[in-house]
Amino acid sequence: MLASRGLFLIGKTVLTNIVIATRESRLAMWQAEHVQALLQEQGHAVQLLGMTTRGDQILDRSLSKVGGKGLFVKELELALEEGRADIAVHSLKDVPMDLPEGFVLACVLEREDPRDALVSPRHASLADLPQGAVVGTSSLRRIVLLRALRPDLRIEPLRGNLDTRLRKLDEGHYDAIVLAAAGLMRLGLEGRIRERFEPDAMLPAAGQGALGIEVRADRADLLALLAPLAHRADGLATTAERAVSRTMGGSCSMPLAAHARWQADGRLRIDAALGDPEGQEPLRRVHALAQAGDAAQADALGQAVARLLQP
Repeated sequence: MLASRGLFLIGKTVLTNIVIATRESRLAMWQAEHVQALLQEQGHAVQLLGMTTRGDQILDRSLSKVGGKGLFVKELELALEEGRADIAVHSLKDVPMDLPEGFVLACVLEREDPRDALVSPRHASLADLPQGAVVGTSSLRRIVLLRALRPDLRIEPLRGNLDTRLRKLDEGHYDAIVLAAAGLMRLGLEGRIRERFEPDAMLPAAGQGALGIEVRADRADLLALLAPLAHRADGLATTAERAVSRTMGGSCSMPLAAHARWQADGRLRIDAALGDPEGQEPLRRVHALAQAGDAAQADALGQAVARLLQP
């Protein structure tokens, strides 16, 4: 059997019947359908298994207080472990830096815009917000970076999927909210973006804008099948970013940012920032450049940047 749901022969073409585990939010379904389409273009039969995760259910508390972003992937991993699904599609920034034993990231797809975006019904940019304006986000990273840019703002918690966050904004609970540009673009909501923050102002989270595909480590068949979907440059960049977070013990309770960009000379530059959630210490920012021709070099670069952040 080539996959847990078997294979079908049509002439000389082998179609594996792949089941994708995905969260059921509109954005997560878009991401799973995107991977489904890519695999179907290769001739594979693909089905979706929609699931609701604990991260989707708990909306009254910040992720840092209820178990972190791993709450978005545990049920999907259980489906892989039990054989109900073959692969899981994740927003890479939601994937814990250390996967449970027996699971691996098979590949990272080509990245969408990794920047954060300001969404507001009335204000064209962060600079246009009046003093004391209410900005919605529950990301500790975004909170410390926003405070560094505009310490006068009122930053209020905002949880829920993308559509829920936009609805709360439109109902007047906030003057503006900060979201990942990639999610808005993928759902055809690019017109809601009023300002894209350049990394020098608002450094993205590790893996932001990228999709990762997780499989069981013993599924060599799927690792080979998914290899053509991998984007080498973005895979190395996000490997370096995730190494910064892993080395720092990064989680939802740590306001840590890490973003890697390829330079014209072929080297990889990583910028990282670490803030103080209590606002007592100034924001720390560091960067480094190095050759990163393989995953080991990219990982080493990320670790080196993490050491620069440490006191």
